[in-house]
Amino acid sequence: MDNFDVIIIGAGHAGIEAGMACARMGSNTLMLTLDINSIGKMSCNPAIGGVGKGQLVKEIDALGGVMARAADACAIQFRILNSSKGAAVQSSRAQIDMHKYSRYMRKLTFRQKNLTVKEAEAKKLIAEDGRVLGVVTDKEEIHSKCVVICPGTFLDGLIHIGLKHFSGGRINERASIGLADNLKSLGFNTLRFKTGTCPRLDKNTIDFSNLIRQEGDAAPKPFSFSTVRIKQKQVCCHITYTNKNTHEIIRANLDRSPLYAGIIKATGVRYCPSIEDKIVKFADKARHQVFLEPEGLGVDEIYPNGISTSLPEDSQLKAIHSIAGLEEAKVIRFGYGIEHVVVEPTQLYPTLETKLVKNLFLAGQINGTTGYEEAAAQGLVAGINAAFCIKNKAPLVLDRATSYIGVLIDDLITKGTLEPYRMFTSRVEYRLIIREDNADLRLAKIGFDLGLVKENSYRKTKKKAGGIKDGLAFLRKTRINYEPSNKLLTLEKLLKRPQIRIEDLRKIHKLPPAVPESAWQQVEIGVKYAGFIQRQLKDVERFEHLEKIKLPGDFDYSCLSGISKEIREKLAKFKPLNLGQASRISGVTPAAISLLMVYLRKAHG
Repeated sequence: MDNFDVIIIGAGHAGIEAGMACARMGSNTLMLTLDINSIGKMSCNPAIGGVGKGQLVKEIDALGGVMARAADACAIQFRILNSSKGAAVQSSRAQIDMHKYSRYMRKLTFRQKNLTVKEAEAKKLIAEDGRVLGVVTDKEEIHSKCVVICPGTFLDGLIHIGLKHFSGGRINERASIGLADNLKSLGFNTLRFKTGTCPRLDKNTIDFSNLIRQEGDAAPKPFSFSTVRIKQKQVCCHITYTNKNTHEIIRANLDRSPLYAGIIKATGVRYCPSIEDKIVKFADKARHQVFLEPEGLGVDEIYPNGISTSLPEDSQLKAIHSIAGLEEAKVIRFGYGIEHVVVEPTQLYPTLETKLVKNLFLAGQINGTTGYEEAAAQGLVAGINAAFCIKNKAPLVLDRATSYIGVLIDDLITKGTLEPYRMFTSRVEYRLIIREDNADLRLAKIGFDLGLVKENSYRKTKKKAGGIKDGLAFLRKTRINYEPSNKLLTLEKLLKRPQIRIEDLRKIHKLPPAVPESAWQQVEIGVKYAGFIQRQLKDVERFEHLEKIKLPGDFDYSCLSGISKEIREKLAKFKPLNLGQASRISGVTPAAISLLMVYLRKAHG
């Protein structure tokens, strides 16, 4: 019988980050996967990043995770989204050679010290006295001190194509049935969510001649703060649109759609609906955009982002052939919908350890999220905390004022989710101060202390921080005669003007060459948004005040008078770690928090 410190169930984006973090922090780690060849597989679209998601990838990198570096090594087009808007909402996105990405991740995990990869199905957990002790697979019983479950869509997955449905975690890959049943038997409340994917098209059968070209940025900006430059070839994408004929074909076949025939009962993704959902819910729209995204260099597959579907194959084909440029398109693989089991995330602590079973962590789509980036972020936090759990060290908890990752986890564990959760900048209250460009300044020290960020990378971050200080001091003390009135003006005040950029200052006055370019970007943002940033920092102070008021894990809420029974029951169920978290639980009123604060003050004299 094998023994490990940590067992990771699953080798997708969450599992990889969890396994790599545990192993690099010195824990003897086992990663279980149903198929070794599917490690790091991009199940859906061939892209990483996007609005809100790019911030997650940057933060994963700043903490020492691997997704950003892998994306940089495999990306074939980079774009900064919302580049014309403010720094708070700008997000990185890249098209990825998905086949190269999977190979990269396989090589990375196979070579990692302290990490063993095995092909096996986890059938059930070994648990006694409320503590996990290992895993029973289809081949053997394996003991461990901690378990991290990262199953993606494989947990009792059910695939739908038209009115046909069959068990599967991905197309042509089997689902994990036993583990789903085992979690329910352990007392976990579960839901079923639905997601889907687009058909794949043969690029040699697409007429690109009259389609809109979408080029990447002329100067690709890497995800990882340690990547110096992008070396691989960059490609363009194309844009086309559905039309009235497409919509008529889809409407005529809605009775054969599992979504509208009542076969799919699970809740789907609100912000990434299927094409049949778009046609019904946005009936006034004459067309919907379709991005034709290459799945890699040297491969023929194109991902038509925008037409995710679970319609029957003949209906998919008719709809595709009605779209400009796709009249003769050959389908390599048809789209499908998939239902899978989700554990209600309110059953987790901020560490992603479960409240029901000690030393058991959950990460990724099992917690109700959708997207590679959300999964990877959770996997990294779960892996770090599993490693800390073994060493009896204080856990890592990221809060809402620290990171997008903190917002993601806090939303899940305090509010729960009744539909697949996707990260957006709009979910983040303090987005002006937790931007993707300063993720290293916020989180690299944590990653370095964990042993996940290398010393040379951390040194680069410290140089950037020093450069910001020096650059700002230089702008404040340097005065120039810029106005027609011959009035002296500091470079800082000049930079505050909307039409003036750092590039303009360089033309007017020589700037210190010792200050790195990344620091000048931070200086410019800090100067232009100074008033807004100061107001947000005051908001953070108020937030942190509540976060610092800790609540004992064994606190007896039933003894609180003046608070409704419903609120007392919610507090007892959620077991918030502090007043801040308690205040964000749905239904817990500000008056209840005030009374709780008074009670805590009395209890502590």
